[in-house]
Amino acid sequence: MRLSELDRRLHDDVALGEIELVSELLSAVAVADRRLTEAEIDIVLGVCEEPAVERR
Repeated sequence: MRLSELDRRLHDDVALGEIELVSELLSAVAVADRRLTEAEIDIVLGVCEEPAVERR
């Protein structure tokens, strides 16, 4: 087996995307001083957008 065949076999865009999402979530958890809410987790994972902050 040639190295180029091995590299192509191990490259999985879906798995890499999942790894990126998990690393984003772990980073958010690491800096939080409490448990994240489901809404905050959704924001971190890009499921929904962060609500706009009202300015006074």
